[in-house]
Amino acid sequence: MVPSMRDPEDKKKYHDADEMWNTAENALRQVLDQLGLNYTEEIGEAAFYGPKLDVQVMPAVGAEITLSTCQLDFCLPAKFNLTYVDKDGAEHTPVVIHRAILGSLDRFMAYLIEETMGAFPTWLAPVQVKIIPIADRHQPYANEVCKKLEECGIRVEVDERSEKVGYKIREAQMEKVPFMLVTGDKEQEDGTVSVRVRKDGDKGSMTIPDFISLIKEHIDTKMID
Repeated sequence: MVPSMRDPEDKKKYHDADEMWNTAENALRQVLDQLGLNYTEEIGEAAFYGPKLDVQVMPAVGAEITLSTCQLDFCLPAKFNLTYVDKDGAEHTPVVIHRAILGSLDRFMAYLIEETMGAFPTWLAPVQVKIIPIADRHQPYANEVCKKLEECGIRVEVDERSEKVGYKIREAQMEKVPFMLVTGDKEQEDGTVSVRVRKDGDKGSMTIPDFISLIKEHIDTKMID
């Protein structure tokens, strides 16, 4: 956590109002102290209109970056003569908070991809389940399972290629799909699916409702796989 303050020796770079800066910077320190957060002040890194609170992270590759920022703006509301009537019946000048929780969206996504190496948790994965029929005769059952998952809002695909099961499983692993469901004669007869998890491998047979409950828990609780 990095509060970015002005450099009082470089007033050309910042809005010239010492009282405003002292008020804004002290307010930021007070909030951080009340929250019990550890922080290191960076002098000279403030915006021209006020101090800011930056969340700095060290990505898997590259230098430290700012992931999120909240900026206190005591300057512009006064310049635009903005006021509001408070509970005391008097007019006061508001403070604007410029908040960018994700910062630059492309930078945030790059950080997320680097940190997870593309292995997104289930709730975030573009494809959450890959259904792998063992043979062509198992395609109708695989499509039936697919439809049931889609009705529950699960992002799912059926691998309909005429390839060996091992090959399709390896490809799904390389694509970093969180869950793979293998369907063959036994699964089709029993109304089940053979579950494989990206991280833990083979988890055995499971009924479709039980699997839906399992994956929905991963999705709804934002579980880290």
